[in-house]
Amino acid sequence: MMVVFFLEDDASEAQRALIEKRLKESALVNNIRYIPSEQALIRFQQNFPELQGIIENIKVNPFPASFETNISDERIAADTVLKFIQEMKEMRGVEDAQFNRDWVEKMQSLSRLAKAIGLFLGGILALASFFIISNVIKLNVIARQSEIGILRMVGATNIFIRIPFLLEGVILGILGGLVSLALIFLLIKLFPLYLGASLGALTEIINFRYLTLSQIALLLAGGAVIGFMGSLGSLARFLKV
Repeated sequence: MMVVFFLEDDASEAQRALIEKRLKESALVNNIRYIPSEQALIRFQQNFPELQGIIENIKVNPFPASFETNISDERIAADTVLKFIQEMKEMRGVEDAQFNRDWVEKMQSLSRLAKAIGLFLGGILALASFFIISNVIKLNVIARQSEIGILRMVGATNIFIRIPFLLEGVILGILGGLVSLALIFLLIKLFPLYLGASLGALTEIINFRYLTLSQIALLLAGGAVIGFMGSLGSLARFLKV
């Protein structure tokens, strides 16, 4: 969560340094960034190009310099944060502070709901993948009954007969994971282009990013496990060796 401390227009360099020092000494905030008024104006022009005419008409920079800070998630609801913000607002050189705890708590609730829906849909897709792979292996077992019979007659062990089908299930699971990664990549690249500039200031909040290497590895490993379990379940039911 971001808290912005706006500085007075006539704040001196000494006051600005004192405010920055006070922020750095606090254990409640991190990622302290000083935003000069010129940079704030440029950011506004980039986020709201349709309002460019208003800035040109007033012929002055209406945006004050500010300090942008972040508060860790576990501290957002703490009353000590509100007390700290009030103390900062009373410092000389600080004009105002922007912090809406109610809005943050609503966003956190929405985030938890989105995660719950994601886990629910992910579980459904995992089950669907399990049954699809299981049925594919079942069809392959039926189609290769003659080859399996020949392998039995020449003395092939049960494990030897099962391994190709298990590997097939694992490969199918990994391929499914690769396809999903490709679709996620296309979605991240194309969806922001589709929205264009309609997000406006929300581009500062909504950020589309690709999966990390650990998440990619976890997704592929999950696909391999689902493929293995699907093929193992199908072999247990339809391959009597």
